[in-house]
Amino acid sequence: MTPRLRAIAPLLLSSALALVAPGQAQAHAVVTESSLQTQPVKPGHATTVQLQFNAGVELSLSRIFLVSKGDAYQPITARTGKKPGQILVPLPALSEGEYAIKYKIFAADGHLTESVIRFFVKDENNQR
Repeated sequence: MTPRLRAIAPLLLSSALALVAPGQAQAHAVVTESSLQTQPVKPGHATTVQLQFNAGVELSLSRIFLVSKGDAYQPITARTGKKPGQILVPLPALSEGEYAIKYKIFAADGHLTESVIRFFVKDENNQR
């Protein structure tokens, strides 16, 4: 390798990696739809939240938690839905307040995605 090629080799390598990186970012499982957007959780009623991911999910390797006041974590056992990439998250009856679904999801290709979906449980008839 010539001295000049040695000098620019790191630049060439970083440029090549920059071209590859955007494609790899799409390999992570990302939520594309959530039933929380159209069907709010009502107080005092158990419900199932549907999460649609843009990729297949290895549910047996994934972890999902319901997070409530005081950062209390409750593990949730989700199940696969009818569509590829869909998971169903059963929630117990909840009282009014702020909650979150925290997840660590493994995509079928082995990439890990960790995120939080915040939501409110509020009685729609109660105008506070």
